[in-house]
Amino acid sequence: MSPTTPLPQQAAPSGRRELPEAPFLAAARGERPARTPVWFMRQAGRSLPEYRALREGVPMLDACFDPEMLAEITLQPVHRHGVDAAILFSDIVVPLKAAGVDIDIVPGTGPVVAAPVRDLAAVKALPELAAEQVSKVADGVGLLVERLGETPLIGFAGAPFTLASYLIEGGPSRNHEHTKALMHSSPELWHELADRLADTALTFLRAQLDAGVDAVQLFDSWAGALSERDYREFVLPHSTKVLAGVAEYGVPRIHFGVGTGELLVAMRDAGADVVGVDWRIPLDEAVRRLGGKAVVQGNLDPALLHASWPVLEAEVRRIVEEGKAADGHIFNLGHGVLPGVDPDVLTRVVGLVHEL
Repeated sequence: MSPTTPLPQQAAPSGRRELPEAPFLAAARGERPARTPVWFMRQAGRSLPEYRALREGVPMLDACFDPEMLAEITLQPVHRHGVDAAILFSDIVVPLKAAGVDIDIVPGTGPVVAAPVRDLAAVKALPELAAEQVSKVADGVGLLVERLGETPLIGFAGAPFTLASYLIEGGPSRNHEHTKALMHSSPELWHELADRLADTALTFLRAQLDAGVDAVQLFDSWAGALSERDYREFVLPHSTKVLAGVAEYGVPRIHFGVGTGELLVAMRDAGADVVGVDWRIPLDEAVRRLGGKAVVQGNLDPALLHASWPVLEAEVRRIVEEGKAADGHIFNLGHGVLPGVDPDVLTRVVGLVHEL
């Protein structure tokens, strides 16, 4: 397939929930809800004792394919913190695992691939994802749609570059040296790999959307390792394919990466309705870089959840104030909740954001 090969279009489900009063969805549309909505990346799990109790003895990827367990984990932070959106409990490598790639999440390390993908034969051998291979995830979404009431549910997938980086490097990487080398030395091979992974991400998102999620987020976690020139040449076409492929569903599309302050415009150009901003630049500066009109999400430094309350309160107030420069602002962290965070602190942050 070429980088621009379209996937067959599918009709959006007619039974999607109507949530006209949801602050999260209003802000994502560029409206001004009565309160600033807030949710946290990695809110489902990690810091919650009830999560650790439920997951005890259960491997991460097994939990992601257990409809009842993934639904319960997704609901836990909604019940505890009162956040304005739930994020599906899953992982960006779930569709790769479902398709048959030999990949696992190693505690303390992250995703590890048994055989790195670095040549044409390995790319050709990558299995395609079929929607029925993630039917258990879709079943979990169905349970959540029944149980969430008026709280929106966010589905997500990993973007082609970030998925490719795991496959090429064999696991997490600080420098992405194998990925960048392949990208520049074998661009045709790179585009074939990235296009296949765009299809995988799109199939995974469509399965979630058909099951009823109310928004989607495309995580390009490691895109910040790239220059804007490289991003536009090697990544933008493939992320565009994913985001354009779900446009017909009419739900907000969020695009987020870490260290992407220099890529915000390019990531918006990929088709994002909401641009996720990490903690490295202020939200009002992000809006300026985006041309003065944007819906943004972010961007409290996750590490500051360990600071004293006066320090944390001041940061939350600053971010909410800077977010007023945007057409719409969804309060979030600049990345995910760290494992050692006191969950009561997260609950307190939600309450403060709602008061401001």
